[in-house]
Amino acid sequence: MKAIIHERYGSPDVLRYDDVDRPVPKENEVLVRVHAASVNARDWHYLRGDPYLARLTAPDMGLRAPKQRILGTDFAGRVEAVGARVTRLRPGDEVFGEVPGAFAEYVCAPADVVDHRPKNVSFEQAAAVPLAGNTALMGIRDAARVQAGQRVLINGASGGVGLFAVQIAASYGAEVTGVCSARNADLVRSAGAAHVVDYAHEDFAQGRARYDVVFDLVGNRSLAECRRVLVPGGTLILSGGGAPAGRLQAVGPMGLFIRGMLASRFVRRHRLVILQAAQSVANLGALRELVESGAVTPVIDRTFPLKETAEAIGYVEREHARAKVILTM
Repeated sequence: MKAIIHERYGSPDVLRYDDVDRPVPKENEVLVRVHAASVNARDWHYLRGDPYLARLTAPDMGLRAPKQRILGTDFAGRVEAVGARVTRLRPGDEVFGEVPGAFAEYVCAPADVVDHRPKNVSFEQAAAVPLAGNTALMGIRDAARVQAGQRVLINGASGGVGLFAVQIAASYGAEVTGVCSARNADLVRSAGAAHVVDYAHEDFAQGRARYDVVFDLVGNRSLAECRRVLVPGGTLILSGGGAPAGRLQAVGPMGLFIRGMLASRFVRRHRLVILQAAQSVANLGALRELVESGAVTPVIDRTFPLKETAEAIGYVEREHARAKVILTM
């Protein structure tokens, strides 16, 4: 089968489109023929081995070279075979999920990270959902516990996670403010944002508006600036892959996370959450229901064939991407 091989850290130029053996499912796994996969910030972090500290902690990263040879996480496709202990899924089922090694024509995944895909969207749209949708769901539903009538600000509203977060928060009845560029304002409004802040002309951290929840997906503001716009008892959620290599930031996501973890022990006026999204079939099921109900619509910026994965990741790195970038097989 064809796959995107990643044997050393570097720019997208180090990726190879090459032949590898088709994987064989273990007892608790399913073999999926991949129809589409999506590019996430995680992919360029893993491609470059950035931040360096993650090489010591991330299971698929090695200190000098990646442990996981095939890049990618999100996929949608059709089950080809199942392991002996798998009963919930069967060959022919159309599914979606996330597992390392998704940038390939076939991928093996544990059955407990795979679910039936939404029936009302394409494979490409389904592939856009797992990682970004799960991060947004856990941020809005679990960490922030958003309720109807609350005011929610999403910094980075036009990105993959951001657009899901806008839609999910709006579906819960929240009044959503999205921070994005002017060119993405209409897109963010169409996702359900009641207000849009153009970061080039307006600084949300200096505004008069106050919010019950700030969901920061960028890491370009200090903790003090983010907390300044919260109501007493409000929630600040820190998440996201941060900016691509070369982008100048005031703080940076890793520095903000470290400060946030330290500050969370002492902050009393607000709730401070460092979001770590975890894979879950239950969450995939919740996302499927949101998509099938029409409350959430996966948005695709561009699609690339698998052999052009390097170009796709370069496109995401340069920050031209809105919503999700998809690879097709």
